[in-house]
Amino acid sequence: MTGNDKAGVMPREPHGMEGEFESILRAYAGLTPGAAVAVLRRGEPLLLHASGLADLDARTPVTPATQFRLASVSKQFTAAALLLLAEQGRLELDDAVRDWLPTLPSATRGVTLRHLLTHTSGIADFEALIEPERCEPLSDADVLRLIEREPHLQFPPGTRFCYSNTGYILLALVIERAARCRYASFLRERIFEPLGMRHAVAHEAGLSVVAHRAFGYTWDGQSWQRTDQSLTSATLGDGGIYASVEELARWDAAIEGGRLLPPARWQEALSAVVATGKPGIGYGFGWRVGHGAAWHSGETVGFRNLILRLLEPRLTVIVLTNRSAPSPYPLAAALARRYEPQAVLPPDEPAAGPDAAARLLPGTTVSAP
Repeated sequence: MTGNDKAGVMPREPHGMEGEFESILRAYAGLTPGAAVAVLRRGEPLLLHASGLADLDARTPVTPATQFRLASVSKQFTAAALLLLAEQGRLELDDAVRDWLPTLPSATRGVTLRHLLTHTSGIADFEALIEPERCEPLSDADVLRLIEREPHLQFPPGTRFCYSNTGYILLALVIERAARCRYASFLRERIFEPLGMRHAVAHEAGLSVVAHRAFGYTWDGQSWQRTDQSLTSATLGDGGIYASVEELARWDAAIEGGRLLPPARWQEALSAVVATGKPGIGYGFGWRVGHGAAWHSGETVGFRNLILRLLEPRLTVIVLTNRSAPSPYPLAAALARRYEPQAVLPPDEPAAGPDAAARLLPGTTVSAP
């Protein structure tokens, strides 16, 4: 599954690892929300494994083809889509965002697409602007309308790093205008289909279907509650993609092989463009970067995910889970050390962005066994 896009089943755990691997994954086994994991070296799969249930009510098991809501792991796809358009000459990263979204307030005049990519725009977090009485999920266009009413920035553009879902939602709208098609269609036609990610989708209720879908859950101390959707679950640019570990393995192989984008563009995306304020950690375009690694987590109600690329040993670990806790980082770190015992790993981080505590939709929390 490198540049020649090999088909077929990827290998499971190496001989002799079964006991150790089951011990690492035990928390996700049985009649509980599960996990799917992949480990790749230089884009070639070393491990593909799944455990637990994708749907507790139907007792549907997680498989390597199960589609998880990626949450903020989606941001690297939004960034890649923008870079594809830049390669086509449709836009420039230093374009003013108001050139593309002219209804934004005058305070955003100095904000560029690059500021949005690197969380340095100063534009307000839309989550704090959601009306208390709202009970319908917001679309990307709804977020634009919220920001249109905000007369001030939080700080001058480019002067601070402040993680922002708003910025990536606005980028999805820019992509739609530059590509002259829906964001979901652009991802499907220019990224997912060329890479053989056949079921990956930027999900739009009523317009698309998630095949082999995992539903998200939260433990309330006594039972698992389905907490699959919140008011922010319908926004696309910041976290609306569903994909499986099989498909993310193809994505990693594309990055490793310099597909879709020229190597220089991938290097730009995976470089520490700005400092985050945390020692040794910067941010690229949809990636945290530092300590010899590039990674991004994704947290939302019912899902916790991580993609971790160790740059020097060229090892990638992907962990997708359909539960609000625990953090997937310990599992990813254990797998990385299984294959690279001496690897220096980046530090674990708390969930980034307010989506992890997003308000659930009224009436959507149901008991599960």
